[in-house]
Amino acid sequence: MPDTPVNGSQVLVLNCGSSSLKFALINSRNGDASLSGLGDALGQSAPSVSWKIAGEKHNATLSEGAKHTEVIEFVVTNILSGQGSLLKQIAAIGHRVVHGGEKFSHSVRINDQVISAIQDCVALAPLHNPAHLQGIEAATKAFPGVPQVAVFDTAFHQTMPRHAYIYALPYTLYEEHGIRRYGMHGTSHRFVSERAALLLGKPTDDVNIISAHLGNGASIAAIQAGKSVDTSMGLTPLEGLVMGTRCGDIDPGILLHLGVRLDYCMKEINDLLNKKSGLLGISQLSNDCRALEQAATEGHQGAQLALEIFCYRLAKYIASYHGVLSQVDALVFTGGIGENSAFIRENVLNRLSGLGYQVCESSNLGMRFGAEGAIESSSSQAPTPKVLVIPTNEEWVIARDAAEIIGKDGSPASAQPQGGT
Repeated sequence: MPDTPVNGSQVLVLNCGSSSLKFALINSRNGDASLSGLGDALGQSAPSVSWKIAGEKHNATLSEGAKHTEVIEFVVTNILSGQGSLLKQIAAIGHRVVHGGEKFSHSVRINDQVISAIQDCVALAPLHNPAHLQGIEAATKAFPGVPQVAVFDTAFHQTMPRHAYIYALPYTLYEEHGIRRYGMHGTSHRFVSERAALLLGKPTDDVNIISAHLGNGASIAAIQAGKSVDTSMGLTPLEGLVMGTRCGDIDPGILLHLGVRLDYCMKEINDLLNKKSGLLGISQLSNDCRALEQAATEGHQGAQLALEIFCYRLAKYIASYHGVLSQVDALVFTGGIGENSAFIRENVLNRLSGLGYQVCESSNLGMRFGAEGAIESSSSQAPTPKVLVIPTNEEWVIARDAAEIIGKDGSPASAQPQGGT
């Protein structure tokens, strides 16, 4: 990744989820994290914060019902306050924002207009965008005057052609209400496509990649000449692949059946599709792929079926994206499952043998816990795409973008946090 010339290399990266807040202090030049942590179970009875700094792990309990603001206060007053040398290097604060609609095709410095636009997209990401706004507000209070940058999950996919993002619904729904495919995980897909190009020895704008980001949330993207041309997630993060608790693609008529025939209300349907489906719903056991793989080896039929459906659906998407791209230089696995599950990767590649994919068993088994490299077999006679495992690093992308944007703006290079906000 290219160095970014700014007067302070450290960027405080904030990733606010509906009930969590990931934070990290990232060197924008090399991606190193001098601090990383997580505020978890926010808004609930037993919220906590855990962090790692100088190689040491720590944890603490927050007050009952504590939310994103309290986590940022804790980071400022209990962690960063004793790290004066790091504080002087903080150049900016970078925020992951899930949904930017059609308003943003790249990262931007946050101002009142940007905040208003993020608010306008709340209906498209009701679990995420409100949390991002809370994080921005809390960071503004804690670090007054420090520039902040929004990095949007949807921005990378704004290069999709209209035939890829328009649904076969009355066109007025798109014109008047913005109902279209937006896609998510764009920051991850962007990172691994750039990294794949580097590993292949080609410019980013000269490679075609199929990128599979597999975790509790999962999506796949077709990337042509470094730009997204199709992706599996749609208006919301619900569409596409089977996920941990989300159903992915289903017949829309099921929603009518649930509501009309089975008398489900909208909240019940929403909870069913987002929180009770996917791997959890099929297996009736867990949404954790590791637990399911273990249970499957012990003969649990629900776990076996869940993993089979997960791999089958993913293989279908990969095969379909071969038809989207003029050629495929590499298939990339990333995300928690993609980076660590040799079982999932082998199962998927075996289903794609008709396209020439063959897995190298020893290489595949060795790709875990941050390892990077190729796992395709060298015995194939026909030219086939490389198969790469690449650990994603969304935080570095956010830090790079933030440093680049505030560097161009000539903004202040160091932060002066305010405790007790």
